[in-house]
Amino acid sequence: MMKIPTCTGLLLAAFCAHACANNPTTASEHPVKDGVVEAAPAPLDSFAIGKVIDTVACRADGSQTYAVYIPSTGGKKALTVIYFFDPHASGSLPLNKYKALADKYGFLLIGSNNSKNGNDWNVTDAIWQILEDDTRKRFNINAERIYTAGFSGGAKAAGFAALNHPEIKGVIANGAGLPDGADASNYAFSFTGITGEGDMNMTELVAISSELNKTTTPHRLLFFNGKHEWAPEKTMDIAFAGLQFDAMRNKQLPVDETLIKSFAANSKKTVESFINANDLVKAAAECALASNLLKNLSADAGWFSNKAASLTAMAAYKQQAQAQQQLLQREQQIKAHYAQQFNGGDMVYWTKEIADLQTKAKASTAEGAMYQRLLAYLSLAFYSFSNQLVGNHRDVGAEYYVNLYKMVDPANSEAWYFSAILHARLNDLAAVEADLLKAVACGFNDKARLHSQADFVERGIDFAKIEKDMK
Repeated sequence: MMKIPTCTGLLLAAFCAHACANNPTTASEHPVKDGVVEAAPAPLDSFAIGKVIDTVACRADGSQTYAVYIPSTGGKKALTVIYFFDPHASGSLPLNKYKALADKYGFLLIGSNNSKNGNDWNVTDAIWQILEDDTRKRFNINAERIYTAGFSGGAKAAGFAALNHPEIKGVIANGAGLPDGADASNYAFSFTGITGEGDMNMTELVAISSELNKTTTPHRLLFFNGKHEWAPEKTMDIAFAGLQFDAMRNKQLPVDETLIKSFAANSKKTVESFINANDLVKAAAECALASNLLKNLSADAGWFSNKAASLTAMAAYKQQAQAQQQLLQREQQIKAHYAQQFNGGDMVYWTKEIADLQTKAKASTAEGAMYQRLLAYLSLAFYSFSNQLVGNHRDVGAEYYVNLYKMVDPANSEAWYFSAILHARLNDLAAVEADLLKAVACGFNDKARLHSQADFVERGIDFAKIEKDMK
């Protein structure tokens, strides 16, 4: 078992809880074997089918909850389960986003409502055990097909759980990789990385995939046209299909020829579209992915493997691959330059630089995606500085970085929440209200955090007015 580090930070996610327990039963209700009273299995709970249930409370602690979606096929047989970890404690968000896929594949989806960035790994480990124990006793779960999935810090939490608990057979890591310090190894679980081409963590996932190539760990890496966000349904569909293909190879599931043929046909169309667009790097990557997923299941795996070999041998491919590598190197150099400017730069410099990045990021090119990643990198950096300075009441410095945070990522609720705190400390209550309403418009919905913020409580902020538009 992986040693549990104690760490908090930007991309760490976990969820807090206390133990859940079964309701007591009397000995007379239990069968007796060899003079010993045996515990009778608890009946499974009854939940609506084909509907996202936002809140299911743990039996022993109502503050610990999760969302659940039982596929329309029902729960008469043991179901494959995917536990989702969202970095902002929204268990129902990924369930609503992927419920059609749950119906397609017959998967039970469970999402923690307590999972969020900032908790340490000891909490993560304890809570995984609580969540699994509670759900196993209330749902008909296939113990051989337990998976975790997460976005951003939630991806790290999903990976951490798999590193420490062998019952987890696969991880879908969206927007981040394994926990810091977890070196690539021969894992007992499969690893599916997903990243937007504009995601600041794309290079991290590419590096992890490269390292896993040296191991026996089943793995694949999926890309989509987007930023640091939950993957679109079409991309997650491939990740779910990958879990099915793994199960077929492991003899846990009968070979589904219809699914295999459909996937192969769609992948061939994707390869052809990339070739027609003269994007040989993406065409070769699609071939490698399809060959990986169809290995030992279809003769098409060989077709994709051969196609990848022919593409990578082309001079045009080599030129494109070299250009891509040079772009990644350039990105690292720009990040290094920014690191030097974080303390030495000024508002004039950053205002011009951010405006330039935002303009260039609009281009539908590889360079445009790079500029999207750089904007996301700056957003994360300014969040880090803002969070630390606001927390330490270093308000003058905090104001500088919070203003930069709002400039680089105006749709991020955290930027406006920090701004509201600073305005509260200046007793500018009108600005506090305006900032909090903007935070809500950008997705802020953490009522507990709002009500526990002393800066707001002490100044009598009208929470009801702020909360009325929360989703």
